[in-house]
Amino acid sequence: MNRLDWSSRPGQPLHGSVRVPGDKSVSHRALMLAAIAEGDSRIRGFLEGEDTRATAAVLAQLGVHIETPSAGERVVRGVGLHGLRGSSQPLDCGNAGTGMRLLTGLLAGQAFDSKLIGDASLSKRPMRRVTDPLASMGARIDTHDGLPPLQVRGRQPLHGIRYELPVASAQVKSALLLAGLYAAGETEIIEPHPTRDYTERMLAAFGWPITFEPGRAKLEGGHSLRATDVDVPADFSSAAFFLVAASIVPGSELKLPAVGLNPRRTGLLQALRLMGADITIENQRESGGEPVGDLVVRYAPLHGIELPESLVPDMIDEFPALFIAAAVASGSTLIRGAAELRVKESDRIATMAVGLRTLGAAIEETPDGALIHGGKLGAGSVESHLDHRIAMSFAVAGLVAAGPVRINDCSHVATSFPGFLELVNGCGFALRTVA
Repeated sequence: MNRLDWSSRPGQPLHGSVRVPGDKSVSHRALMLAAIAEGDSRIRGFLEGEDTRATAAVLAQLGVHIETPSAGERVVRGVGLHGLRGSSQPLDCGNAGTGMRLLTGLLAGQAFDSKLIGDASLSKRPMRRVTDPLASMGARIDTHDGLPPLQVRGRQPLHGIRYELPVASAQVKSALLLAGLYAAGETEIIEPHPTRDYTERMLAAFGWPITFEPGRAKLEGGHSLRATDVDVPADFSSAAFFLVAASIVPGSELKLPAVGLNPRRTGLLQALRLMGADITIENQRESGGEPVGDLVVRYAPLHGIELPESLVPDMIDEFPALFIAAAVASGSTLIRGAAELRVKESDRIATMAVGLRTLGAAIEETPDGALIHGGKLGAGSVESHLDHRIAMSFAVAGLVAAGPVRINDCSHVATSFPGFLELVNGCGFALRTVA
């Protein structure tokens, strides 16, 4: 992937209606469940990102026919629960951590061996928190000292387990539930804090008997999935950058239509409101089992808060954007209970702390969070560490910095947010690629 650097400068007040791409988490899951369902499923609002395309390519490699009638649309010809075919070639997940972890659970119950690989960034991400509980179900998965590539051994009889997650993670929960489809008996997952329940909702929509409530999910193996159509809502994680940007740029007002408002995903919305943000929800409705609404955000002076730890699991992907809001708010913001940020695409606590200090912010790291003292940001050059959310967050910082903010190596933004540059500049950003 070619290197791509950005320069972000103060622009105009942000105005307009911005339709952000489809939800990545829903897009991944819709592909996988449609692939092993019986019949044809149509997915609308599909995220045309590199991560989700990588998952589609892996499923095609496993014998699933996937058509693209138009951009943002997929027709998946389901092969049934036991219809996947093994591939002699490695299955390349690219930069998709969600794709790799969920596919590991799906492939653990197959009758063939699989090798999952990823790019340089994904190859540094820990996988034992998925492979260890899968092993307790009877799976055999070889890792490279806990890291990818993953060699998933087929023909292993799986059995259901009752598993209490040591750290709340929707990806780990989902991997175990997917393996549970192929397991004898009951698989029950208990979380220390509730996480997003996309997999549970979608399994129910595809007709699999499952019971779930916040913090708990339970299913039995041996049933089947029925093809269904899925309308993918706009991705809240992508909307997050606009929510923060319009909140901190004076005179701004943005509308973000049809955003997914799964309660296990919208912690940032509550956090920003606690900080004084002016965000309203219009036209609330349900689409494909998921709550959806139009978000309207207007500029409002923000103040620091002590972030309730109960919100942390519901905003784990949005913390880089929150760090920017906290850095320009009045007063200090204390974040605790977010140790998972250290094992995302980058160590997001350390990466954001280094970048914000470069721009003149005062921030103190802790093992599971940070204390951010609000103030003004200056010009500077920051590293993304190949983390798409870091890159987009510092693009927001450039809107209110005293001078240009250069963000180095933003090539991975396309993994989650294709067309980001054009969309942000269309509503008032001044973001450019630089040599």
